[in-house]
This record gives sequence, structure tokens and C-alpha cells, in this order.
Amino acid sequence: MTQTLVIAIVLIPALVVAIVFHEVAHGYVAMLLGDTTAKDARRLTLNPLRHVDPIGTLLVPGVLALFRLPVFGWAKPVPVNKWRLRNPRFGMMAVAAAGPGSNLVLAAIGAALLGLIAKLVTANAYDAGQLLDLLRNFIWQGSSLASVSSGGLILVGLYFFILINLFLALFNLLPIPPFDGSHIVEGLLPREAARVYERLRPFGLMLVFLILLVLPYLIPGFDVIGKFVLPPVEWAEGHYFALARWFAGV
Repeated sequence: MTQTLVIAIVLIPALVVAIVFHEVAHGYVAMLLGDTTAKDARRLTLNPLRHVDPIGTLLVPGVLALFRLPVFGWAKPVPVNKWRLRNPRFGMMAVAAAGPGSNLVLAAIGAALLGLIAKLVTANAYDAGQLLDLLRNFIWQGSSLASVSSGGLILVGLYFFILINLFLALFNLLPIPPFDGSHIVEGLLPREAARVYERLRPFGLMLVFLILLVLPYLIPGFDVIGKFVLPPVEWAEGHYFALARWFAGV
């Protein structure tokens, strides 16, 4: 198989699951807190077709990848009416945090499965630990995936599933509208400051392109993802890898 095909087989299912659960988590928590807008719109479903945004999920990431730019995208946002929440200020913070929270839970499930499968396919805990170490080195060294066996693809896929969920969770916590982190910051700010901050929301997409694409191109060393997202992703990956080793009995 070609490298591109292997990457698609590994990454696309992991990305779809991560995005779908992220969006459903928003709507489900909103429903628990009094807003049934997402439920009424039939968005509390794991059917990915209900959450795909043709531009944000397919076109934008594809174009960015084609031009070797930082790749990001978005799904169709789950509708939430904060004024239907029992406590709009706290409710929006909880709804926003639910998306990244769901990805952290999914990453933990992926780590558990990775450890259990590594233990299943090896003779003992020592060999399982060796296998996990080899897998980790293989992925972080950027090795070619084209030669990976079909059985190995399961382990590689689970590792990327962990990384994708960690990146999606921490990327969405950036305090830039319309990311989830902006709703959390807005809820923490004093009310007057929150009202000023909220005025940035209509310009959210322009801010994202400005901060993530335009400024890094114009200003050498300006790298929000590299400085504020990837370091905590790498830190969290170490802990989730330790969790995988624990499930492998290492």
C-alpha cells in the first residue's frame, strides 16, 4: 500500500470518531443542563454524516495539507442556545468543556485498548512493553507507514487515535473564538470584560486564519500551535503512554 493510502486508513476513522464524539458531547451536556436544541435538531447521533461540514471538515484541511500549511478544520457545530440553559454563564462553560473532555476520555480508552492488545499479541508483559516502546519510537521518528502489516495497523491506528484526541482536545482549548476555550474564558471573565470579549465572536474565523496562518507566515517564529498546543500534547501523550503500559501489565 502507498503511504497516502495507509495514512488515510489510519487517520480518517480516528479523526471521524474524535470529531463526532466531541460534537455530541456538547449537545448532550447542553441537554442535561436544560437546552434541548441539539436533540430537537437530531444532532445527538453518532452518525458522522450529521456532523460533517463540507468546507470545514473536507475542503479546508485538504487545501491546507496540499500546500503544506498547518492543518486544521471543523465539524458542523452542534446548535446550543445558552439562554435555554438553566445557568447560561456556567452552562456554556460546561458545554464547551464537554467536547475536549470527551476527547480526553476517548484517548484514555484508546490507551487502554493499546495496552490490552499489546499484551494479547505478546507472550509476556516484558515483550508487551518492548512492543509499545518500539511502536512509540516508530511513530515519533516519522517512519514510513507503507510497510506496516495489517495487524500492526491496528496498533498504529490506536496510537494515532490517542494523539488525535489529545490534539483535538488541547487545540480546542485555545482562547480564540469560536474554539471551546473562548467560551470557558468568557465564563471566567468579569461580566463587563466578558461582554467585550464576546464581541470578537463574529470575527472568530478571521482570527483563526490570522493567528494560525497569516501571522506565522509574516512573522518568523510566531507559532501558536508549536508553542502552546504541541508541548502539552507531548506531555499528555507521555501520561497516556504510561496508562497503556499499565494495561499491558508493564
